[in-house]
Amino acid sequence: MASQQVKQLSVLTLSTTAFTLCFAVWVMFAIIGIPIKAELGLTETQFGLLASTPVLTGALSRLPLGMLTDRFGGRIVFTVLLLSTIVPIWLISEATAYWQFLVLGLFVGLAGGSFAVGIAYTARWFSKARQGFAMGIFGAGNAGAAITKFVAPSLVVAFGWQMVPRVYAVAMLVMAVVFWLFTFTDKTHQLSANVSLKQQLAPLKDARVWRYCQYYSIVFGGYVALSLWLTKYYIGEYGLSLQTAALIATIFILPSGVIRALGGWLSDRFGAHSVTWWVMWTAWICLFLLSYPKTQMTVQTVEGSAEFALGLNVWVFTALLFVVGIAWGFGKASVFKYIANDFPNDIGVVSGIVGLFGGVGGFLLPVMFGVLLDATGVNSTIFMLLYGITCVSLLWMYFAEVRRSDYFARPDTHPAVVQDAALVSRTQPVSQAQEESP
Repeated sequence: MASQQVKQLSVLTLSTTAFTLCFAVWVMFAIIGIPIKAELGLTETQFGLLASTPVLTGALSRLPLGMLTDRFGGRIVFTVLLLSTIVPIWLISEATAYWQFLVLGLFVGLAGGSFAVGIAYTARWFSKARQGFAMGIFGAGNAGAAITKFVAPSLVVAFGWQMVPRVYAVAMLVMAVVFWLFTFTDKTHQLSANVSLKQQLAPLKDARVWRYCQYYSIVFGGYVALSLWLTKYYIGEYGLSLQTAALIATIFILPSGVIRALGGWLSDRFGAHSVTWWVMWTAWICLFLLSYPKTQMTVQTVEGSAEFALGLNVWVFTALLFVVGIAWGFGKASVFKYIANDFPNDIGVVSGIVGLFGGVGGFLLPVMFGVLLDATGVNSTIFMLLYGITCVSLLWMYFAEVRRSDYFARPDTHPAVVQDAALVSRTQPVSQAQEESP
């Protein structure tokens, strides 16, 4: 009989590994979509839709998958989910028409729903004082996007793009078997059968849930969107090869995924609000700089015309992206610390809806990137869009949390949060081990 500590370690390790693989599958069109685009002669908007189609079903499936996890437990739900994606992944290698890729992408996108399953399954195996760190480690699995950036280009060059989905299908089958054999079920983690669907969905009436959806739509949705788009951006803006562009893109993708564990620890230590607040400000500054397009200027001087070129070179651009990635990595963890604090008995459903909005952001943003690029021809418009969304998040956080608190006056307290129609606010102390409900 395995000890509780062994069960915790096994669940955390295999859930994180399975999620990493699922995330790699979820974003594989970011790489194989480039040769497919060339073969089919797709527009920028069509490429954006192709790359983000899996993200749509991954997003929409998160709420029902989170609810199923609350009801039946993560072990069975995660295993069935892994198995359900194998055939669609393999069939991508046989597709020839644009509509076929879109349809198969919808089925493959279920892999992205694994987040809602794994985050609820993992969190319940740990005490509240350690949930932020545990969820951060699990969430680091979104570094699976970096695996695709490392592995897929080499497979494309050596064997053709068709090899990528074939390798991923085999890997998914192996992962499903290993996950089922070496994880555990605890009946106390599951909802009572007496809990109705209406009761299960009741937390969605809470205004805090929708605010967390907005935060996550940028820190996660933006991360997914850029993971899908960056390789193409580097090729179009800086003229890099596919392999070089994919490799440099990992400077943003990999740290942003891995650092999520540290973000969870910081959220346990300093509070979800404090971390999220500074995440938004850091991203806001960097996205403002990234938004500036390459510009050629002619200035008339007393000695004649003078030409000036303004713009970010590839290394300054990448450095700013790296900072954004780190900030968003912290933010992805801190948003779910909010959820663990506020809705400890409804983690599955609340993380499902918040994850859904993050995934919808990851779906819509690449499509909007393509539309903006087709309309303007300016690559940096994608960062102008992300900058605007970040402004909305900052304003909402300020009026809902900061303005009604003594956060700046008393750094040892957590900001007040409006909890009813009378707008009654309260503050509670945050210890090193636990943050109370905001």
